[in-house]
Amino acid sequence: MKGPKGEISRDFDPAIMVVHQDNQISVARPNDEKRSKAMHGLTRTLINNMVVGVTDGYARSLEIVGVGYRATQQGEGATVQVGYSRPIEIAPVPGIQVEVEGQNRIHVRGTQKEIVGLIAAKIRKIRPPDRYKGKGIRYVGETVVLRPGKGGRKA
Repeated sequence: MKGPKGEISRDFDPAIMVVHQDNQISVARPNDEKRSKAMHGLTRTLINNMVVGVTDGYARSLEIVGVGYRATQQGEGATVQVGYSRPIEIAPVPGIQVEVEGQNRIHVRGTQKEIVGLIAAKIRKIRPPDRYKGKGIRYVGETVVLRPGKGGRKA
């Protein structure tokens, strides 16, 4: 696929037939077996994700919650300070942009949906939201259900 945002190529299952004609891509399966149906749907979705990626691109945003927790831009990557003894560096990945907005927002942008999601998940894994205080790195719009501590327990 080629588009204004870049170029993506991918290999598909050889049993599934992908035909490109008249500016349309069609996917066909050889039979109605369970595996063929699954690969047919997967191939169609992967092609759709590639088309959306090269035309619009994908983005995933994270927010940092906590006193003293912050992120800074370091060239192509970023540095995150989230309560550890040293800052954690987020290395740049080819084809993926990591942007820091303010001190508490991180935006991951790219053309490949699964790579954007993977990088965002790795950043979130650095300090997942705490179940008791809510501090940590979370996706924008993610709700963290806080649990009562020992003092909130009923005897």
